Amino acid sequence: MLGRILARRGAADTPTLIAVGHGSRDPRAAATLRALLDRVRELRPGLDVRLAHIELNAPLLTEVLAGLAGSGGDAVLVPLLFARGYHVKHDLPAALAAAPARRARIAAPLGPHPLLVEALADRLAEAGWAPEDGSSPATGVVLASAGSRDPDSAADIRRIAALLGERLGGVPVLPAYTSAAAPTVPEAVRALAARGRHRVAVASCFTAPGRFATRAAAQAPWLAAAPLGPHPALARLVLHRYDEALARSRRPELAGALG
Repeated sequence: MLGRILARRGAADTPTLIAVGHGSRDPRAAATLRALLDRVRELRPGLDVRLAHIELNAPLLTEVLAGLAGSGGDAVLVPLLFARGYHVKHDLPAALAAAPARRARIAAPLGPHPLLVEALADRLAEAGWAPEDGSSPATGVVLASAGSRDPDSAADIRRIAALLGERLGGVPVLPAYTSAAAPTVPEAVRALAARGRHRVAVASCFTAPGRFATRAAAQAPWLAAAPLGPHPALARLVLHRYDEALARSRRPELAGALG
């Protein structure tokens, strides 16, 4: 019954999915995000999917939101970010407040979630991580991300690290940051070495290549995973966050329709 109500009320007026990346001076970054969104479109044909950036790259989020004004402005912003940091809590709401778009809403960031962990584990496997490494007393993993001073962001990254450790068979996974927070990647590597974990891989909690991802990979003493990019699980996760936000916004409407 709920599905029929959604079909009647939502199929003809499906909100645009605006995937919001941070932006990077690395020319590979925007191209990588475009490839990710191509996968999203393949999974959901007919859905209007657009890329926007908070800074550094065009199109900027403010420009994309302004472009929706003539078509009704109904949109869901899906942050291509992994945790509840400043950009998710402040930059995205501020952009919506200043935009002419109506009924726009913000989805949760990509992490923590099992689909994200699936993508992280696959990228490690592509770099050379083997199943038996998860049970070796000599191995460890550093989960490298951009970093934030927001305590909610740190909690999200710690949770992602814990889920990744479970996925890899119980190997210790320490979160580390390339800016704004501690420990750094080298500090986390040393912490694992102090526990006898001298074969340390770095998992890349970045959507695309850039300065921070490159720095983290260069600091890996053993394996360095590639950024997640257009991984199929990440594309599914983008749609999952979109659907979650849409379901939250439709609950009052459904309650009224069923009442």
